[in-house]
Formats: sequence, structure tokens, C-alpha cells
Amino acid sequence: MSEWKKKRSIVRRYDLTAQIYDMRYAQEQTAKIKAALEEPIIERFAWVLDVGCGTGILFDYIAEKAETIVGLDISKKILLCAKNRAKNFGNVHLILADADNIPIKENVFTHVFGITVLQNMPNPTKTLREIRRIAKENAAIVVSGLKKVFTREEFEELLCDARLKPVSLKSEGLKCYVAVCTKIYH
Repeated sequence: MSEWKKKRSIVRRYDLTAQIYDMRYAQEQTAKIKAALEEPIIERFAWVLDVGCGTGILFDYIAEKAETIVGLDISKKILLCAKNRAKNFGNVHLILADADNIPIKENVFTHVFGITVLQNMPNPTKTLREIRRIAKENAAIVVSGLKKVFTREEFEELLCDARLKPVSLKSEGLKCYVAVCTKIYH
């Protein structure tokens, strides 16, 4: 399956399930977010990018702490759900875009989240490299990978191939691995 064919399939799936997404997945997403937020501290001047933001569940946890949050998703209908959630916060901005082609210059964000996005991408390493590109030098990069798609070794290899170093890797009690990473420069 070509990259764009897979992405179109993902867009259709999320467009069809946007209205019931939170009902189906909010509890699971919340568990991942809470695991992810144990490590990186979101400070008042933080610039956060949520790649594959879905309905914007992460916003509820960080909007009061961060200066600016950008939510990015490829599904227009799920982004409309995120827009509804973002109305509660004046610092959340949304972008309809592909995670492999983020329309933002490099080295902008202090925190980048990619929760439940890698397993949907045709080339997860490419996605991670794009996430790395837009993250600042000392950024906290938080990504997850479903256990039913990636073994722990495969997930760690993906991170390494994208020149990301896990500072912590959690999986206990979760359906995924949640890694908090920094950039590797050598």
C-alpha cells in the first residue's frame, strides 16, 4: 500500500469515528498522557506541539501551564472536535496537516507529543525525524507506540533510527510504550 493510500485510509477512519472517539478511547488516551507527563515539566513559557492531536485530550492537561500549544492532525473532522475543546483555552492553535510534512520551521517547540500516532504512519521513522526537526535542542519529545504493533525492541530501534534518546520508557499497565526522549547529536 502506498504511503498516501494508507494515510487516506487513516483519515477516513478518523473522520468516521471523530464524534465517538472520546467515548471509545479517552480513558486509554488519558492513561498514556498521565504516564507521559510524569517526566517532562510543562513550564509557563513552553511551546508545545501535539502531533496527531485527535480530539485534543492533551490540551486539558497542559493548556493552563504552557504559553502556546499547537495541535496538528490530518483528519478534518477530528480536528473540529479538537477545535470545540480548544475553545476553552486562548493559547491553543490548530493546524490541519500531515505529521510527515509539518508546515513549521525547525527548532521551534520545547515539547513535542506524538501520542498514538506512529502506528498509523506508513514510515514511522520518517515521522519521528519530522518531529525531531521541529523540536528545539533540549526539547522533551514524547511518543508512544502500541504494543500490538511494535515490540519493545522495535520501538527502541525506531527511536534510535530517528536519533532520539529515551530518557524514560514506560509500558506497565498501558497498551503502549510511552517514551520521553531528547535529541541525539552525534
